[in-house]
Amino acid sequence: MEHILGQEWEIVPAGGATGEAFYASYKDQRLFLKRNSSPFLAVLSAEGIVPKLVWTKRLENGDVITAQQWLPGRELKPHDMNHENVARMLRKIHRSEPMVGMLSRLEKQPLKPEAIFQSVVVDLDEEVLSLPVVIETLSFLLQQVENVFCDEKVVCHGDVNHNNWLLTEDNQLYLIDWDGAMIADPAIDLGMLLYCYIPVDNWTSWLAMYGKPLTENLKLRMKWYVALQTLYSIQFYKNKGRLEEMDKWINFLNDLL
Repeated sequence: MEHILGQEWEIVPAGGATGEAFYASYKDQRLFLKRNSSPFLAVLSAEGIVPKLVWTKRLENGDVITAQQWLPGRELKPHDMNHENVARMLRKIHRSEPMVGMLSRLEKQPLKPEAIFQSVVVDLDEEVLSLPVVIETLSFLLQQVENVFCDEKVVCHGDVNHNNWLLTEDNQLYLIDWDGAMIADPAIDLGMLLYCYIPVDNWTSWLAMYGKPLTENLKLRMKWYVALQTLYSIQFYKNKGRLEEMDKWINFLNDLL
């Protein structure tokens, strides 16, 4: 990275799973650098969903480096997810036509429930598949798959965990880490956010801030996608050897059903 910015810049790894992200600082300039970000980043920046994209540079080897503003701030805490600014930001994302258009140009097709189901179940190993709660969940998912079709297809983030929300010191809210973006049912984002952070008694009022009524159909779609995402999480943490977190999601699934 030094040969792009110059030797005077201090560059440190930003952590993360890929090791492809860095923080860079020089005097009062601060940047967040990432290798091979999606072209989708430009639209996210233009829409005010992520910190501003400053520049993009293509290297001789074909890699693309993007630089965004590195803004001082903090991740949201779980209790922050009940705030109106979170509901409004998610509504803005789900109603953005430029974002749908850009993902479509990147050859992202709208995902149907059956395709998402297959993409998760194919990776479940025999040990996970033999768990009674997983057997019960798969039965529920198959029984309801035809009832969760939704005409509305929006850009979904796919991982609205509180750690992916950035609140800056000047009170600007951003949703970062868009590597799993997809065009799909908004219930994918809404379900995990509500089930993980919002008491059931507050769902109606939270969704009113978002701009949607809590219908029986939306409840079913959210439960369906949350169950599917939980199966993914159980297998993910098992693969990582993080068995305590795997057990947490197994218990979550028991409570869900």
